[in-house]
Amino acid sequence: MIEVVVNDRVGKKVSVKALEDDLVSDFKKILALQIGTINAAKITLKKGNATLKDHISLGDYEIHDGTNLELYYS
Repeated sequence: MIEVVVNDRVGKKVSVKALEDDLVSDFKKILALQIGTINAAKITLKKGNATLKDHISLGDYEIHDGTNLELYYS
């Protein structure tokens, strides 16, 4: 189990627990529940300059415990 910190660029940070084997789409659903957003499909996550694609696992993006991600709404 890893804990990923998600920053929404407005100053709000949320810690989300997930598994490295989870797909980005699954992670976005968990995140949407925690922040109160109804539609997880409208969430875009970025690590550095890379936009995370839904069908790839967190581990494949080298997202580990304590990794920071940026949250955008599309």
